[in-house]
Amino acid sequence: MTAYFIGSNIYRGSSYGSLHPLSIPRVPTVIDLCRALEWLPPEQYRISPRAKPAALTSFHTPDYIDALMRAEAEQSVTDAVRDRHKLGTLSNTVFAEMYRRPATAVGGGLLAAEMVANGGVVYNPGGGTHHGFADRAEGFCYLNEPVLTIRRLLALGTERVAYVDIDAHHCDGVAEGFHGSQQVRMISLHEAGRWPFTGALEDTVGGAGFNLPVPRGFNDTEYRLALEELILPAVADFRPDAIFLQCGADAVLEDPLSRLALSNNAHWATVRALMPMSPRLIVSGGGGYNPWTVARLWTGVWSALAGHEVPDQLPDVAQEILRGLSWMRKSQPGSALLTRLQDDPREGPIREELRHSVRILRDRLRVS
Repeated sequence: MTAYFIGSNIYRGSSYGSLHPLSIPRVPTVIDLCRALEWLPPEQYRISPRAKPAALTSFHTPDYIDALMRAEAEQSVTDAVRDRHKLGTLSNTVFAEMYRRPATAVGGGLLAAEMVANGGVVYNPGGGTHHGFADRAEGFCYLNEPVLTIRRLLALGTERVAYVDIDAHHCDGVAEGFHGSQQVRMISLHEAGRWPFTGALEDTVGGAGFNLPVPRGFNDTEYRLALEELILPAVADFRPDAIFLQCGADAVLEDPLSRLALSNNAHWATVRALMPMSPRLIVSGGGGYNPWTVARLWTGVWSALAGHEVPDQLPDVAQEILRGLSWMRKSQPGSALLTRLQDDPREGPIREELRHSVRILRDRLRVS
């Protein structure tokens, strides 16, 4: 089945601000790398439309959408808007494309839902903004693309959607959007004790979800246990008509906003394992704040979806793209982040606390 990639030029040069974690280029670098590797022919690329305000109100309140559009137009917010809608904060800054950029990400998700209506595989790396709430921005997320995309899938006749989230941060906005749902099963793996401090093991999302908080230093061996013993069985048990994978890139060792220790092999293995489990698959981006690791990880996601073999060494033209990246932090990438796409595996011991958590969720899965 042909995979399709959804992108947009709005991500090129757009920034939340020079000191913001999302000052780095992400989607444009993935597009450039995929093209440098000759993995992205024009017939597999689609330009993302911008979602219209009316489409956004299938989850977000009209007052919030109006405030977001006004904040972009005026490039400022009042104290009342900041307090009510969390716009103009350090996390959710006022910037030139603060409405158009997330609305384009949502437009990509809605297009993806249309494209897989009769079966298919679509990649929308600009999406995955899982912290957005109905009436406010949170965690760099002004709009909740996963919720809006899944709601569109359901409106198109999809009966059961499995939402799998392997971002380092818990998908609190998605949990609000589908709390108690019988049509959406949410499976989230995230760092314990990390912002937004939600997604406890005991939280069932009203019976709709499985939350697996994982400890610091979470390694590839531990991830494989979670994938094989929880994520895949929970998806299979639900028998989904569609799967949405939020493939945030911030759980790898080099990311500055988590303390996990995965390699990008974990994410790619998840993509390959989920592909045969449903006739419809949408994969989004999400978190990821190291420009080199995000670019390499998400490019590898496309290789898995589109059936390309990852080379041992990147060709010079791809290496030049990675060497041209920069960020505001002092640490700089080692040779492997500039010359290779695939990380070395990061294996390690499986801690008993993780085994215990997985057993608890497996027991609940059997009961359900």
